Amino acid sequence: MDKVISFVMVILFFSTMLSGCTALENNTNSNSDNVIDVPTWEIGENWLYTFTTPEYSDDTAKLVVASDNEEEGTAYMLTISSLTEARRHAVLNHNPFLGRMTHSDLSTYENGVPQLVMDFPLELSKSWTYTLFDMEWNANVISINQNIAVIQASSDEGSKLVYSYDTEIEFFRMFTWTDNENIEQLKMIFVEKGDIYSGDVYFVRGGDLYSNTWQSNGPDIEIEDSFLVSNHPNDGEWDEMIYFLDAECGSGSSSITLTLRDHLSATALFRAYGPGSSELGTLGTIPYPTEEYTLTATLTGDSMLRLIFAGGITQSWTL
Repeated sequence: MDKVISFVMVILFFSTMLSGCTALENNTNSNSDNVIDVPTWEIGENWLYTFTTPEYSDDTAKLVVASDNEEEGTAYMLTISSLTEARRHAVLNHNPFLGRMTHSDLSTYENGVPQLVMDFPLELSKSWTYTLFDMEWNANVISINQNIAVIQASSDEGSKLVYSYDTEIEFFRMFTWTDNENIEQLKMIFVEKGDIYSGDVYFVRGGDLYSNTWQSNGPDIEIEDSFLVSNHPNDGEWDEMIYFLDAECGSGSSSITLTLRDHLSATALFRAYGPGSSELGTLGTIPYPTEEYTLTATLTGDSMLRLIFAGGITQSWTL
């Protein structure tokens, strides 16, 4: 009888061990290698990225968490460590991941509405939809390998997004947008994650006012145009008007003259270029813009002029 009891106890012992092994295997199948939860950001966390677009040279910016109490305590505020870079991103409008981002999904706001670029928890083959760059996207998690989830999204117009979330850095490892002609409109590449940031950070709430490009290859071009500066739809008057300027003249008789006047005919911006001269990637501001502005320009010979104007309202934090 004692031998029988001992045999039963041995069977129970090994059964318990096998049951424990099975449980461990089940836990492995549902761990963070296959399911990625939303992170919790701390104020001062920061990431350095480079941004590349077809029309502008590489732009490097440090993104910093300035606040975790936006939208009645449901969102972070993602800012930039440089006021110049904050202005650049406001006028070029090529970084959708600035400003408010929700705690629940790191959703970025577009046109006042949070957009579900990542639908946490991230799981293999999970799919959802959202709007970004004023397009509707159908997204799908195509792979999860250790700490990185890769997401691919497509639009009805034929554009594609490919981006990856990295649990070690708690943000994007990369983000690319390719249009329906297979032209890469945006590439966002992670460089490094820094220690908790200390210092001043900025967010410039931008609003598009005017944008145009002119190219002369012989006949002179005479330009006269105007645009109206009205208030931000929610936040009132702009602090400043931010402009981005590219100008380039070839040899010979090439030239450019540019004048921007306000509604009182005061000159707000003036430039003149002769043969062989150029000014590329210039960023500037015009304080307290109001009402109508008139733009006049003349291009001769082989010349190019690109102008972008945006309204800007600046917020700052000291961390």
